Amino acid sequence: MPNSNTAHLDTLLQHTGVAPFDPATGAAPVALPAMRTSTVRFQSLDALDRAQAGKARGERKATYGRVGMDTHAALEDVFCELEGAERAFLASSGLAAITLAFFSILSSRDHVLVADCAYGPVRYLDKTVLGRMDIQVSYCRATPAELEAQLRPNTRVLYVESPGSLLFEMLDIPALAAFARKHDLILAVDNTWGSGYIYRPLELGADISVVAGTKYVGGHSDLMLGAVMASDPGLIKRINDTHYAMGYSISADDAWLALRGARTLPIRMRQSAQNALEVCEFLKARPEVARIYHPALPEDAGHAIWKRDCTGSNGMLAVELKLDNAAARRFVDALALFGIGFSWGGFESLVQLVDHAALQVHGYWSKNDHAVVRLHIGLESPQDLIADLTQALGMAVA
Repeated sequence: MPNSNTAHLDTLLQHTGVAPFDPATGAAPVALPAMRTSTVRFQSLDALDRAQAGKARGERKATYGRVGMDTHAALEDVFCELEGAERAFLASSGLAAITLAFFSILSSRDHVLVADCAYGPVRYLDKTVLGRMDIQVSYCRATPAELEAQLRPNTRVLYVESPGSLLFEMLDIPALAAFARKHDLILAVDNTWGSGYIYRPLELGADISVVAGTKYVGGHSDLMLGAVMASDPGLIKRINDTHYAMGYSISADDAWLALRGARTLPIRMRQSAQNALEVCEFLKARPEVARIYHPALPEDAGHAIWKRDCTGSNGMLAVELKLDNAAARRFVDALALFGIGFSWGGFESLVQLVDHAALQVHGYWSKNDHAVVRLHIGLESPQDLIADLTQALGMAVA
């Protein structure tokens, strides 16, 4: 494998987690096979003892199938390269990864500060599970000034998503990391948008990075996957212990699909980003458009932070339309090339009409009656997507 200190990430993603050569034949498959197992057998009790001792030290040692074998280890290595982390832990979905991070670093009667732009289901996790466990949660804009006002003696964690969910609010992670260090907090960042390839929160000062591999890492809308990454030895031990105790596991086939997706992540993300900017330029000229939320646009409020901290963008954007709800529904239903769905990061374009109730909790949202539509721009011809958007806008205002 190339030296990770010198090779470009594009190169590392092609050479990390590949199948080793068979010592007897000198041959190897190009793609590491999906290694399925429930039981791990050992050549001797001494071999088992060595594995158990390594596991006790926090090393990745497979003694039972739940931890996964070579396919899982290869995917963990890929996530480490993407995020610049020492260890990665796999989970069955992005929300499962968020839950793993929370349970690893929070205890009963602890308080966590959550950015009000974070992924919506975090609030449901709070309502149904964290509250029942007497873990207290406060939500506010993720700026040091507003966070300072929400601090309590038992505050232990700052959890954010950058860019934020729905409206893609860029957060100042270095400033938030300094705030967290000042108050002895653990800073955890949902980095699904960047997925390590275009944004690396650990290098900006975060302690934990969480990614929904369901999105751009998988890339083909055919798997559910989450991952939690860290570099601090103490945090790694806490996540490792919690991961094992809670029985987290993913299938070898999903790990294999994610490895396959990671190989083409660079070209897919770059193409989606390029297509999205073309769509943004079209939308800027439309009279129905009030505002576009996309940090790679120079006029976006978070553009300066994006330019400083990111190495690229992706296909996600939100559009504020001068339409009422009925017209916005006509617009969405008239689209032919955009599937109506909640996910993103795959090869296909998607649309979601954002519920105003979900926007009300975002301090970044300038409250008004305009409809907001979230788009994921996929790998279709941007000219075809623009033609589809044109006809759908015509149907909306007809």
